[in-house]
Amino acid sequence: MWRRPGLQRLAVAAVGTPPGAAHRALAPFLRGPARDHLAERGGRRLEPDLAILLALLDRFGWPDFANLDPASARLEIEREARVFAPRRDRAVSMTTLDVPGAAGALPARLYVPAGAPRRGPLLLYLHGGGWVFGSPAGYDGVCRFIARHAHVRVLSASYRLAPEHRFPAAPQDALAALDWTLANAERLGADRVGVGGDSAGGNLAAVATGARRERIAFQLLIYPVTDLSREHDSYATFADGPLLTADHMRWFRAHYLSNEDDARDPRASPLLADDLAGMSPTYLALAGLDPLYDEGLAYGVRLKEAGVDTTVAPNPGQAHAFAELTRASPSARSALAHACRWLAAPPPRR
Repeated sequence: MWRRPGLQRLAVAAVGTPPGAAHRALAPFLRGPARDHLAERGGRRLEPDLAILLALLDRFGWPDFANLDPASARLEIEREARVFAPRRDRAVSMTTLDVPGAAGALPARLYVPAGAPRRGPLLLYLHGGGWVFGSPAGYDGVCRFIARHAHVRVLSASYRLAPEHRFPAAPQDALAALDWTLANAERLGADRVGVGGDSAGGNLAAVATGARRERIAFQLLIYPVTDLSREHDSYATFADGPLLTADHMRWFRAHYLSNEDDARDPRASPLLADDLAGMSPTYLALAGLDPLYDEGLAYGVRLKEAGVDTTVAPNPGQAHAFAELTRASPSARSALAHACRWLAAPPPRR
């Protein structure tokens, strides 16, 4: 019964509907493995609504993508994305288009919120998925949410995926998409361009911004991968997740990189860049219970040391992938909405 997608969508929506007080009241009644989600780790505790959601996901019996080949993992993740997808927001229009990548055209989507001025800010958004899966279609809900709540245009661009296209194909495509966006800003209705993304997409956003830093107005990084050269302490603290585990990151890394030299390349590990001065104002949204937490925090420190206007939101009770959980989690909605409030009026470049 729990494998039926329609039932799964209804159950996910039901978990996301009650106010936070209801989740706090219900969470103490979780039993067995589900109760373990509420245990404190690294001085942080998971939001109650996410603990209840994880208990529900245990019922779904979804396979661990790290036990699948990349092609099967893509199909599974796209199916799961449809379960979590919020109802289509009619206050945001969407147009499909192609954007040139480094080796050919790639599909993209342009989102424009209702009432947007003829020209305004545009965010080039690069999806997550460990460089192995993910697509603009799978991130439709995330981009609609950002477009509506930040009242900005969002251009959601794809890139070639590993292992068929290993590093540096993805950063090459991200930079090609950014260059095309900058060259076509007037056509897209953009008076200034920012770059954003989550997880692997946040990694690519940081790399692309670094390459064109003087032309980028703002940067939104959501639990980005910033250092593939080593495992920071949060890998051990949150080895079993929730949602993203240390083994998942090792699976992604093995499919994305060809050798250890790749891991030390700043295009794979932007934390290792020689100089971050001149980067655009940045909102860095971390997830407190995430193997990537410490490297994200370290990137924020380096940005600040370089004189970059940087806002770090630690989101201590959130798990990796919260940007994709806005239908299922009031606390995830709140975390992403907070990032959108910054994006609606980012500070000017120094």
